[in-house]
Amino acid sequence: MRTRLAGALVPLLALALAATACGDPPQAAAAKPAAVADRVEPLTGTPSPRLPVTVTSADGRKVTVRQARRIVPLSGSLSEIVFTLGLGDRVVARDITATFRQAAKLPVVTRNHDVSAESVLSLEPDLVLAETTTGPEEAMDQIRAAGVPVLLVDPAQGLDDVGPRIAAVAGALGVPGAGEQLTRRTRDRIAVVRAAVPHERTKPRVAFLYLRGSASVYLIGGRGSGATSLLAAAGAVDAGAASGLTKDFTALTAEALVKAAPDAILVMTKGLESVGGVDGLVRIPGVAQTPAGMDRRVVSVEDGVLLNYGPRTDQVLKSVVAQLYGDGAR
Repeated sequence: MRTRLAGALVPLLALALAATACGDPPQAAAAKPAAVADRVEPLTGTPSPRLPVTVTSADGRKVTVRQARRIVPLSGSLSEIVFTLGLGDRVVARDITATFRQAAKLPVVTRNHDVSAESVLSLEPDLVLAETTTGPEEAMDQIRAAGVPVLLVDPAQGLDDVGPRIAAVAGALGVPGAGEQLTRRTRDRIAVVRAAVPHERTKPRVAFLYLRGSASVYLIGGRGSGATSLLAAAGAVDAGAASGLTKDFTALTAEALVKAAPDAILVMTKGLESVGGVDGLVRIPGVAQTPAGMDRRVVSVEDGVLLNYGPRTDQVLKSVVAQLYGDGAR
């Protein structure tokens, strides 16, 4: 498996986003999420790119960007950053994980999560933005061989990666000032949400579960899943990591759940739907025996935004806090 959700679970996430949820209809719903807007909020004013620039890609290559009139970001998170910087009108394609409204009508250039070099090149891009986990490698090499600059960005591991990822994209687009502005705005908004987190005597333990009922895929997140820093910002403990799970994700077992002893369970919305809602979730072996299962304490966030760690992370954190603490959240 690749590392973290941006790598290890990307093919599974793509299926969750592309396919219709299977299983019995949910008979009970999770706590209603504080909605994460399906639109990004661009900075005020459209920045003017100052190009050419030469930047260092995450793979160590020097990449020279001479113009950025036709941009192809190959992840939902990178698409969010470009649009929020105010340059969304230059984006000519998207991958399947770019689910926000402004990107909805763009052509998709990935099959599941594999990049189609032919589809990308047919759009005549002058810049491709991708994660280091984006593949297949043969497709990326084909895009480079056609003379298209490709900037790779390290996948986000947590909240500390928000600023560096914005800076990397903004630098390649020739708008470093807008990148600094967006980083400040994002950090300030996250700080506001963190300040409103209730201070409980005992921090709630939250297990991050990846569920895909139609494929019988049930995983529990551990260290490296990407959820740890989000849960910490919400005043909680990552139950999987705290129970000693060292892998990013591990097959879910009743024993693992009992050891993690979560007070709440964090899931992606489509994953929860795929197992039949909360009623279906508590029927998964071991769930009903946990404090979370007994209290039916479930936190769900939209698949395409949960662990993006970008301009909408404050909204994700706000949703997690609202669902985790209910009336206790200010």
